[in-house]
Amino acid sequence: MIRIFLTGYMGAGKTTLGKAFARELNIPFIDLDWYIEERFHKSIRELFMERGEDSFRELERNMLHEVAEFENVVISTGGGTPCFFDNMKRMNEYGYTVFLDVHPDVLFRRLRIATQQRPVLQGKTDEELHAFIVETLAKRAPFYEQARYHFDGSHLESHQQITESVQQLRNLLKL
Repeated sequence: MIRIFLTGYMGAGKTTLGKAFARELNIPFIDLDWYIEERFHKSIRELFMERGEDSFRELERNMLHEVAEFENVVISTGGGTPCFFDNMKRMNEYGYTVFLDVHPDVLFRRLRIATQQRPVLQGKTDEELHAFIVETLAKRAPFYEQARYHFDGSHLESHQQITESVQQLRNLLKL
């Protein structure tokens, strides 16, 4: 039975690598944010706005506990998921946990072009965005660092890099 949790900051490549890795292993891929959106028929942004952060994080924890019971699956978590409640402990108990470690400059480059899709980033200047990434990443690092495996997610820009990363991750996890 295989259960893999991919964690890391937004823009780290959890979904990109997760989809490719699940395809390589011929098992389902679940993006936790998409799972929540499907379940509640609302976007993460809408749920966050309607419920507030505390209530949203409880809902997220409940959905994580639910998908943590699935077998033979690759799960991409939200960037904040490991940072609340017992989420990181739960993931470590239920499967492989992989922190996609990406330098803030790479995250900045990736997120700079996606600010409209991510409400928390909207309206920030380049300087503000970079500072926000560095500051938030520093706060979340102690949680991300609890993952059993650390993986460089900086090289997920091309099909070839993704293919190579899938093989590297497979070797790291010995799968």
